[in-house]
Amino acid sequence: MSLNVGDIAPNFDLPDIDLKMRSLDEFRGSKIIVSFFVAASSPICENELCTFRDSWSEIQKLGVKIIAISNDGPFANKAFAQKHNFNFPILADYTSKTIRDYDVLMPDLLHIKDYNAAKRSVFIIMEDGKIGYKWVSENPLKEPNYEEIKNFIK
Repeated sequence: MSLNVGDIAPNFDLPDIDLKMRSLDEFRGSKIIVSFFVAASSPICENELCTFRDSWSEIQKLGVKIIAISNDGPFANKAFAQKHNFNFPILADYTSKTIRDYDVLMPDLLHIKDYNAAKRSVFIIMEDGKIGYKWVSENPLKEPNYEEIKNFIK
């Protein structure tokens, strides 16, 4: 089932890089940028998450939180997060359940059978828990429009 703007964002319980379980509910009450990324340490994902990191103070001043999710395990995500000093949670959806709940599963990445990943996508969850913004790319090499995201949250 495809999620659309106006739908309630599905909750999740996923481990962060320190193996602490995190849920969408704990971030509610403000706007939340949920960024699904393809693979830890891949060049485009580094660009994307470093752009969010470098915009953190501006985004935080607007009362917005950021969560990044991939189907990499927490240990790969930890190495990725530490290398780049990410200042927001990186969550491991190693079963791809949340990725499926948000309908952003990319099967057979790089034509490798059963190598599933998340489509590069950004959802902005509003204070009421509904999706206010949605961007999903079929092309794993395409980055989101950061200015469009910033303008939306303003």
